[in-house]
Amino acid sequence: MSTLTSLARAHAVELGRAQPIATVRHVHVSQRPLVCVPLAMAGEANAPLAVLVGRDRDAPRLLIVAQPRNRELRFDFAHSLALTVLGYIGSFASTMVASSRPGGGSKPRVADAPQVWVPNRAGIDFLRLFGRSTRFRSTTGPYAVPVSVPSLGRWLTFLAERAEYPGSSLLVAATDVLAEHWATGQSAVEDGNLASLLGWIAPPPGSDGAQAALAAEDPLVCPPAGPATDTTFDREVLEPGIAEYDRASADPERRRRAVTRLETALRGQLEPTWRLMWQAIDQLRALPPGEHVATRWDLDKDAYLRFHTHVATGGHPQPKRDSAVAAAMRLNQLERHQAEYDAQRAFDDPLVMAEYRLAGDAFVGVVTSAVPNRRVGAGRSAVLRPLITVSTQDPVRLVPGDGPVTDRARPRQRAEIVSVTETAGGLEITLELAGGMGRGRTAPAGTMPAVGDQVCFSILTDDYQPRGTFPARENTPWTHGGPPALPVPTGDDAKEEWS
Repeated sequence: MSTLTSLARAHAVELGRAQPIATVRHVHVSQRPLVCVPLAMAGEANAPLAVLVGRDRDAPRLLIVAQPRNRELRFDFAHSLALTVLGYIGSFASTMVASSRPGGGSKPRVADAPQVWVPNRAGIDFLRLFGRSTRFRSTTGPYAVPVSVPSLGRWLTFLAERAEYPGSSLLVAATDVLAEHWATGQSAVEDGNLASLLGWIAPPPGSDGAQAALAAEDPLVCPPAGPATDTTFDREVLEPGIAEYDRASADPERRRRAVTRLETALRGQLEPTWRLMWQAIDQLRALPPGEHVATRWDLDKDAYLRFHTHVATGGHPQPKRDSAVAAAMRLNQLERHQAEYDAQRAFDDPLVMAEYRLAGDAFVGVVTSAVPNRRVGAGRSAVLRPLITVSTQDPVRLVPGDGPVTDRARPRQRAEIVSVTETAGGLEITLELAGGMGRGRTAPAGTMPAVGDQVCFSILTDDYQPRGTFPARENTPWTHGGPPALPVPTGDDAKEEWS
């Protein structure tokens, strides 16, 4: 936890309300998201029990598994869920537009992409495992499933994998993004409860955050936000309901009544969280988006289009395990995305940048002098390297020679620290500038900071970082198992100890 977040949490306790730790929204919020609130059966690994899903906040669709231990009923549930999810996902594939490239020309891109919301991180984990348990299922043979079931599994796996990318907005956990924008007066673990978290952010009239969070602990008022269920509900309602369904196996009318009672009970567990999900979406939608949110959403749209094309052209499902080379490449890509996301959040948001200022990795100040015509070198090899001096009161741990640092107003211009001098009012930092000033003998007006301008320099950069160098698949070293066999789907892929 950072210093500013800790301070914000202390203020939240004192004031009785969550405190903002962001001035803009750092996640894309779709105009037509798909909200999914899943429930799993306790004691059965990733056994689906029910889900409330849909795009209309006033008309969600309830799907249940009356007997979660029955695999046939579980795959009937998967098929019903697929009809909703795949219909939503596929509706974006036909919205193609031409998007311009940075170097000229254009490339095809979907106008929009799907966005799925779940209550918390555990909801993402549930979808990931449910995707793994369905994407390898055979559509032929003695245990055949509808073709929609493995297709759903592949899309759930894609969404769960994409959720690992920092800044991605295709699959969103409500508690994660709310906690990224507000600091509450409770622990990070307690922030995983959507009702408690929203109680701090928007407490009911006449109440404060602590009181609202305490009320959220009552499972009769705020049932768990999935995928876990309340133990008392399991014992007193769910277990008798499932037992009644089992006893009615020979009587269709009794079975129908048992299913109706289960649906009523499970809807009562899911609807409070369903309403909280839309409250969370509205809360985030009210914030203005950060400057780089649209850029990251474009990357999500490109990822969606690539995977849609892969599925449409008969590509294989994702393997259970990455090869050594594929795993290393994915880790390298995630690290580069994390660094880029951290920089973009700081550039978009003064409150986020303040964290780096406190750590001494960034500083804000006023330009007190400038030498726009300074050149380094002799003759035709001389290059323009202006100097500026910045007066700041921020604590700076950077020393001469450190760099490059960048000004958030001119992210493509690089600067290197030449000197740091202590003064009565703080620090005087002299920087040498390079890039973004043309080829003239002096920097044109506006291409570099002028005297009196406020600047913010930091070690952050969101420039493209080339990926690391990795061997080809067939050249995997023996220390990492040697060249792996090509992944070919088999009937054994669908076998899981927990499915």
